[in-house]
Amino acid sequence: MPAKKKSDTAVSSKSESTASAARTDQRTLHRELLYSMLLQRRFEERCAEMYAIGRIGGFCHLYIGQEAVSTGVIAQLRSDDYIITTYRDHGQALARGMTPRAVMSELFGRQDGCAKGKGGSMHMFDKQLGFLGGHGIVGGHVPMAAGVGFAIKYRGGDQVIACFMGESVVNTGAFHEALNMAALWKLPCVFIIENNRYGMGTALERASSIHDIYKRGASYDMPRDVVDGQDVLAVRKAMAESIERARKESMPTLLEIRTYRFMGHSMSDAVSGTYRTKEELEQYLKRDPIVLHRQRMEDAGEITADEITAMDEEIKKLVQDSIDFAEASPELPLEALMEDILVETTS
Repeated sequence: MPAKKKSDTAVSSKSESTASAARTDQRTLHRELLYSMLLQRRFEERCAEMYAIGRIGGFCHLYIGQEAVSTGVIAQLRSDDYIITTYRDHGQALARGMTPRAVMSELFGRQDGCAKGKGGSMHMFDKQLGFLGGHGIVGGHVPMAAGVGFAIKYRGGDQVIACFMGESVVNTGAFHEALNMAALWKLPCVFIIENNRYGMGTALERASSIHDIYKRGASYDMPRDVVDGQDVLAVRKAMAESIERARKESMPTLLEIRTYRFMGHSMSDAVSGTYRTKEELEQYLKRDPIVLHRQRMEDAGEITADEITAMDEEIKKLVQDSIDFAEASPELPLEALMEDILVETTS
């Protein structure tokens, strides 16, 4: 066998170095995705506790079980892109980079919350992060997303707007009008249906004549796809393709991301309630997005059990810190009720 030339050895060494760097980058990415999902899970678990003891009032819709959706979608966005979402918004706010302190303080109704405690659970907002709010009216924010898309195009930018919604939104007029305009005007919007199968306590099959709801995009000649919402990498891949289409072609996309909430619709709803069985819940629990991603990492040798434990402990301390911070944050004075009511403009 002829001896290798020096040039062959150099090429081989370079290839190995490139492959090693790629593995390191992948390992880092996978750890970041796991961290984001685990932070959301531990945060929401403590929110349930805080609600039970009266620290959080009003409505409270937890994101447990759907963490791969927020993480996979938002990990692909640039810092100057925009997000608009529904009332199940804590996890998305954290995935976008809002601090646990700001989110928990908002839930506690305190001054250090992202909206000074005035929005509460359903109305997380941060202008600097391009996080344009959780919205409580079902489907009411979808036309707003189209409006943001129009503004981006009007200004000549290449940002995108990611619009999260539940599957029950597809039966509202606002959904159809917004998608029609987005397709007609070719707006850089990614419409994300988080199909967790239940609109409050009503199963999808009882409310929609079309069960594969991503097909509704065909009515507007809009690119569309269905995605496994329990696989964070599948979500990330689908979002990357949608973003590229929005940036390069200014074309909207409709993604149906099939997921499942492990908790009730809100904290006033039992975990299983009367509309789904214990057996159904147990079947979906077998596809916990965090467990699936963690197992994939362990199988690939990207993380060890000890490293997972250390990550979990770090996150638990971070969440406890957010609770301590929110407890210490002052409540708004009475006169704050009259602030932020009107927008002052100069002529």
